[in-house]
Amino acid sequence: MELTGAEILIECLKEQGVDSIFGYPGGTILDVYDVLYKTPAIHHYLVSHEQAAVHAADGYARSTGEVGVCFSTSGPGCTNLTTGIATAYLDSSPLVAITCNVSKALLGKDAFQEVDIIGVTKPITKWNRQVNDVNELADVVRQAFFLARTGRPGPVLIDITKDVTQTRGTYEYLPVEQHHVFEIPNQLSKRLMGGLETRKPDLDDVDKLAQMIRESQKPMIICGGGVVRSRAHKELYKFAHLIDAPVSITIMGGGGFIGDDDLSMGMIGMHGSQASNIAVDNCDLMIAFGCRFSDRVALKPSTFADQAKIVQVDIDSTEIGKNVPVDHHVLGDAKRVLELLNARLDQQHHEEWKKFVFSYPTETLYEEGGDHLTPKQVNDAIQRIMPANTIVATDVGQHQIWTTQHLHYRFPGQLVTSGGFGAMGFGLGAAIGAQVGNPDKHVIHVTGDGSFRMNCIELATVQHYDLPIITVIFDNTVLGMVHQWQTLIYDKHYSQTTLDRPPEWVKLAEAYGLKSKRVSTAAELEETLKEALESGHGYVIDAVIDPDEMVRPMVPAGQHITNFLAV
Repeated sequence: MELTGAEILIECLKEQGVDSIFGYPGGTILDVYDVLYKTPAIHHYLVSHEQAAVHAADGYARSTGEVGVCFSTSGPGCTNLTTGIATAYLDSSPLVAITCNVSKALLGKDAFQEVDIIGVTKPITKWNRQVNDVNELADVVRQAFFLARTGRPGPVLIDITKDVTQTRGTYEYLPVEQHHVFEIPNQLSKRLMGGLETRKPDLDDVDKLAQMIRESQKPMIICGGGVVRSRAHKELYKFAHLIDAPVSITIMGGGGFIGDDDLSMGMIGMHGSQASNIAVDNCDLMIAFGCRFSDRVALKPSTFADQAKIVQVDIDSTEIGKNVPVDHHVLGDAKRVLELLNARLDQQHHEEWKKFVFSYPTETLYEEGGDHLTPKQVNDAIQRIMPANTIVATDVGQHQIWTTQHLHYRFPGQLVTSGGFGAMGFGLGAAIGAQVGNPDKHVIHVTGDGSFRMNCIELATVQHYDLPIITVIFDNTVLGMVHQWQTLIYDKHYSQTTLDRPPEWVKLAEAYGLKSKRVSTAAELEETLKEALESGHGYVIDAVIDPDEMVRPMVPAGQHITNFLAV
């Protein structure tokens, strides 16, 4: 049939089963929005800023495992997407960003709101492509979704010139199971090209790892983001208990292994538990699933796990040995590799090793007395009062680490956070996407007063669509993580980290039409959290904590993993 480019785009999205899009309209994309107006099968969520659109698409993707989709217009509209695209790229989240540019005849002429978004986003996308021929559009859209979800997931951007959205071309429906790429595009980023490998794991490599496990007396496992992305949590649980090995969890691995399981050592790395980091220093075999050994995990690569044989299991060949030299590796999807290992191994026992490791704390202990809230009390209240399947979306900073340390995640997509890029302002947009993608679950947005300043305008989105998202602000009136570093390392020179200024969060929330309360004790917090949960609507809780409260433990960058500066 003959359709306009805008109609072809929407039909291709329907082929993919897209039911939710997050975006913000503008001149060059108006033809697409006009078709969307007549397409009730796809729900569009209008955000307050394009950055929230891409964060929402990301939150949708992480929490559901499906590809998230966002729209923006040209110029500042699409450049406003870049922080969110970079966040998805570093955390391997599958999303398709669709932008519209000026007409082909105006490209390169500095037309109003023209920008080379292909050049801008080339380093932060798995693949991007500009479409200036309507007859190429359908295939490009299908290829984009294939690339976003295949192998190691990642963000893809399609930029469509305005004339293409208006020009008529031929469209034929193609079932999604027939959407496949015959060859890897030349423009595919090198880092993620390895992530397209869908070959089966080498069985000799799997057999060698199984033998290494049998010979080990002090094994440990690292659960990274690859476990979450491949939804391999059940296989990892079986594997960990089969080889009887303690498990450390990266910030991106939250939900890949049950956080309060008897074998869980909690978080690893710069702010990892003492149990996790001591295990790194004393294990004889380290098996890392879907972990790239970032500088927040392997702070000093030359001494990281230097008593152990290190094995890396990853779907992306470009990650093998990139940050830490490894003794062995298995290329493949974490879920499939774990299935193969579980079929090859008998029950192992390492009682003495576990006794040693778990003699150290798996999470920070806080004094709970006094008349002020501690981070542990806030998280304990969330853990106790919110349903067990509640999705937690965070911003970036101290609250993010406290929430990772003290809340116990049980399934992939339950923790939605910006790990690799560390984007403040990520949380509320991501929470919106997670709530849209999971209408049957509760979503709580945990933030700090610094991060919340960057995305609080999205309370308008929460209110308008009546999304029952509960926002909890760790309100310490400082940029907490930077303030902590200034306390410990910079002689308490608090340069530009004090937030002694408006707004008052309760009044702001009320201005957006949401209920809100300020709390400063554990009893007040519990009562308010119950009220927010029972209300069934968006709610903002301003939780007052001490400005000098610290994330503990803390290992300075570049130091040996057990050189705790704050414990």
